[in-house]
Amino acid sequence: MATKHELILQHIEDLAVGSKISVRQIAKMMDVSEGTAYRAIKEAEMRGIVSTIERVGTVRIEKQQKKNIERLTFAEVVNIVDGTVLAGRGGLHKTLTKFVIGAMEIDAMLRYIDKDCLLIVGNREEAHRASLEHGAAVLITGGFDTNDEVKELADRRELPLISSAYDTFTIATLINRAIYDRLIKKEIVLVEDLIGDTKPVSISLSARAGDYRALVNLTGHSRFPVVDPQFRVVGMLTSKDVTGEPDEAPVERLMSKNPITVTPKTSVASAAHIMVWEGIELLPVVENRRLMGVISRQDVIKALQYMQKQPQVGQTIEDIILSQFKEEKGPDRTVWLVGDITPQMSNRLGGVSTGVLMTLIAEAGSSAIRRSRHSDMVVENVSIYFLKPIQIDSTLSVKAAAIDMGRKFGKADVELYHNGELVGKALFTAQVLER
Repeated sequence: MATKHELILQHIEDLAVGSKISVRQIAKMMDVSEGTAYRAIKEAEMRGIVSTIERVGTVRIEKQQKKNIERLTFAEVVNIVDGTVLAGRGGLHKTLTKFVIGAMEIDAMLRYIDKDCLLIVGNREEAHRASLEHGAAVLITGGFDTNDEVKELADRRELPLISSAYDTFTIATLINRAIYDRLIKKEIVLVEDLIGDTKPVSISLSARAGDYRALVNLTGHSRFPVVDPQFRVVGMLTSKDVTGEPDEAPVERLMSKNPITVTPKTSVASAAHIMVWEGIELLPVVENRRLMGVISRQDVIKALQYMQKQPQVGQTIEDIILSQFKEEKGPDRTVWLVGDITPQMSNRLGGVSTGVLMTLIAEAGSSAIRRSRHSDMVVENVSIYFLKPIQIDSTLSVKAAAIDMGRKFGKADVELYHNGELVGKALFTAQVLER
């Protein structure tokens, strides 16, 4: 039987896009406490199916697919620019296609305005009206208001009319930053990208060992999540658990209870770390405790290999750091990273940031281990023995050499040099993902 929490989430998902939601309304309708309603609404917000806007409330929005993740809803724009919704609340769930800065004559401006775009403009009421008539929402800068006729038009067309105290440049910067951050997130491969829509194979809690053996013969797999009647994961069953047991033995007695699980929004890198660290070959993927799919170690390795071949669209801090360094292969399977320390890599004292040095140590150590073992890996430990201050606008050389390689791990000795002087030393350890 579904829990109250699950029933509320299902109710929210069934609401029409654009519907307003409140804790008190949900609590009264579903006959639950306001605390239960609040927790369910917050989870719905994390799933991306509702959005909470200050001075407006919580609105049901359309869940964005990953391919369109860089697109913002007008509700999200309100939050980004600390805006006030003057009118057109019925359109807050809509997705904007682009934004236009209205720093031109109206006739020229209308050539750039399309349906569902956002016009960013000051207190020019004729521009507000023209934009709404052409199907575009309006964001008024400088905290200005507009006349009642324009507000009535926005309500009738269900196009948001937003006011923000920020200037045009600041608003454009904030929106661009939000889109840029989403582009980076779009490149991160999540577990949900691996599981697809295929119904996962599982075994019932009420099954017997004989049912498990029949399932093995049918599928060719040997590991299955165990689910209860509500399809919630309660255990894992493998060939090791069933070996030597009679066909009548109940699965509930044989299974491993409280298995480690991940959610669809877990990154593949995190899933890989869990699998290596815990020695797991198969991870159940759950949402609200229900089984959504499973991922194997092989799935994770293939995804990591795919990620390495993809071009970067949005630069992360790591990309910015490593773009200043060139990798060189030395003798005896050593690896060198050589590059310049830029002002962006400095701390407040004018030296190199510790985070930058950690990135360089991890990259050099990984490259050295990869020369010995052509496998993917996850960082397990970095032990820094000493670090001397390193001046910005100088050249830094990072040397790494694999010193110990096992079947499931690798260690590398890492040294940092500046002007020929040893300025840092560390030991890098990584868990190797077996193919």
